Amino acid sequence: MPIRSLEKPPLSELAGVPEKFVIFYSSVVDGQLWCPYCRDVEDRVQKTFSAEGAPDLLIVHVGDRPEWKTPDAIYRKEPWSVTGVPTLIKLDSEGKEVARLSGTKILDGLDQIIRD
Repeated sequence: MPIRSLEKPPLSELAGVPEKFVIFYSSVVDGQLWCPYCRDVEDRVQKTFSAEGAPDLLIVHVGDRPEWKTPDAIYRKEPWSVTGVPTLIKLDSEGKEVARLSGTKILDGLDQIIRD
């Protein structure tokens, strides 16, 4: 299934997204994600969501490190309330959050969150 990627989209663009999963990653700086935890999970997430029969995934890049670290970073606010990257959120058919994994817990819980 497709993986779609957006760079710092406004919150209005994320309302009612069709994907069942949204992952918040750091943005790419100097050719790589600036967040080491994002780099740690990136390959596994890519392989998992690229597999045949996998659910759709939306990747949201949150900006560079100084931008993300401000308390006013837009994804830190409702409705997403992301406190760290990477954060993977599972949505139900109405677009409401039903599960969340953050940091390297994504590696351990990825298969389970997709099955549930």
